[in-house]
Amino acid sequence: MNLLEILAQTTNPASTGPAAGTEGGPPPWLNLVPFIFLIALLLFFSMRTKKGEAQKREGMLANLKKGDEVQTIGGLFGRVMEVKDDRIILKIDESTNTKVACTKSAVHRVMGDEKAEKK
Repeated sequence: MNLLEILAQTTNPASTGPAAGTEGGPPPWLNLVPFIFLIALLLFFSMRTKKGEAQKREGMLANLKKGDEVQTIGGLFGRVMEVKDDRIILKIDESTNTKVACTKSAVHRVMGDEKAEKK
């Protein structure tokens, strides 16, 4: 075989049009379907987890009561002295009777709940 015969076999002018690759195999976009499905599944579980965490946090903030020991987002530890609609008053220091008012959303965690969950 010479070089011209080899080139004639590899370059088929019928396969250079817009209908290239449609001789009978599956369409090329069909290979992406499993990846799209996995991405959709990942997004579904991610959103479901975030929704559950948000509901748990809202429940914790709604159940704050006088006497709970809490940690704020800023790292302050204190005992709840008073609960109002959108804010709480924390007693930070027993010896000097230091009190701080902060919003309910500033509460990171309730310390008593962690002890109950570990048991």
